[in-house]
Amino acid sequence: MGHKKGVEATRRIVRAAGDMGLEALSIYAFSSENWKRSEEEVSDLMGLLRNYIRSDLDEFVENGVKLKILGDYKAFAPDIVNLLEDALDRTAGGNGPTLAVALNYGAQDELVQAAAKAAEKGGVTQEAMEAELYTADLPPLDLIIRTSGEHRLSNFMLWQAAYAELLFVDTLWPDFTPQEFAKAIDEFTARERRFGGR
Repeated sequence: MGHKKGVEATRRIVRAAGDMGLEALSIYAFSSENWKRSEEEVSDLMGLLRNYIRSDLDEFVENGVKLKILGDYKAFAPDIVNLLEDALDRTAGGNGPTLAVALNYGAQDELVQAAAKAAEKGGVTQEAMEAELYTADLPPLDLIIRTSGEHRLSNFMLWQAAYAELLFVDTLWPDFTPQEFAKAIDEFTARERRFGGR
């Protein structure tokens, strides 16, 4: 039930992000570590993923949402891979916000792969690394909202978080509302960002 309510929360926040005019929103949906959960829970999560794509894809297209996947989604079952690739194709021309969904994602794996690709192409520099990240074509990460009273990044966008603002809230993700999201954005805009300048 918690996962189902989490999907509903995702739906609400994606709509709110569009209403606020945000350029991009990233959601951590399934980490590479989540495979360690029970077979039943993983199966339930896969079912929810299938249902979410089928139920919300038309709305994404209608609202110009551009879908992007962060992570190795091709490790999922073939029918899910097909659903995701269809969703990517159908939303590719979207001129609204980008919804980046982290699926089978882990930041440490992302960094290892990016470094290997950069080295293969000639050298490991900051620019070369950034070009090989899943987020290469996304705007810089501004804000990470960590729900559920947790105070850790949980292997999420470790490189991208270098100068991102962090906000920790006690609300569980299934209960996170557009009002709390708006409050988080307001708090972010009130902060002074120095990017290491002083």
